[in-house]
Amino acid sequence: MRAVATGLLCLMTSAGTTLAAEADDDAPAKPAVPNIYLDLRTTYAAIPAGTLGLGFGNNSLSAALEALAARRGAALPNGLPAAKSITVDLPLTVDVSDRVSLYGGVSGSTTDIGGGWTRFDITSWNIGVQADLYQQNGGRIPTITLQSTLTQSVPNEPGMTTSFNNILEFDYALDKDETRGWLAGVQYTHTDIANQFASIRPNTILYGGGYYQWPSNWKFTGRLGVQSFGGAQLGGRTLAEPFTQPILRLDLDRMDDNDNRLFGLTAQVAWMPKPSYQLTLRTPLYAVRN
Repeated sequence: MRAVATGLLCLMTSAGTTLAAEADDDAPAKPAVPNIYLDLRTTYAAIPAGTLGLGFGNNSLSAALEALAARRGAALPNGLPAAKSITVDLPLTVDVSDRVSLYGGVSGSTTDIGGGWTRFDITSWNIGVQADLYQQNGGRIPTITLQSTLTQSVPNEPGMTTSFNNILEFDYALDKDETRGWLAGVQYTHTDIANQFASIRPNTILYGGGYYQWPSNWKFTGRLGVQSFGGAQLGGRTLAEPFTQPILRLDLDRMDDNDNRLFGLTAQVAWMPKPSYQLTLRTPLYAVRN
């Protein structure tokens, strides 16, 4: 095929050859090395009494508080106290292609449950994949994205938690450049505890939303949904009550011309049924950025 193409090009006029060369110069070259970066995320959260760290995503906050519930629940006669947490997530991310990303890393956190902040320590590790199962590319069927994450708390001891988090999202772009559009999706989280006397029921979020990206490459995304949690128990005693309540997440991101994130700020409010608050600063550190 290359030989045939070369022959055809030789038969073209000089003007046609010049136009072809200019078009070829404008075509983006395929990167030799994929994007590689440390997707650094720093999260502050305030959790009301009697519940766990729940909401969009699956950072180490949930794993840390779930492990706390399993290990110390018997020593808390009034159930889980109100908690504050600062979490740092360090997943190393590789964008294998424009459709698939792989990531894995560790998370550390410090928690205050009323007696002062604990020592900052590694609290979990995680691995995951995000893939576009289908891309809209100007068509009528929205882009379908699946993200799956496995998170396990550390250390490996009775009461450790293993969480499986899956997000299926539909993204319908309203223009060819995909700078504005609508979102809809579902998140399902299942958690296992290495303790036969403790259990945490699944957590499900159904949501809708939209996004808009300005010519300056600032992008705003909003998601509003309903979160349903089945509750948590330890030794037949309720640690966290079941609930079905609204949840809101707002994202402001600074992108480059190739839609690589340079900076991100996320605010989340989840009612459990009292409101919990979470603020995340996202500052990716690129080793390779195409």
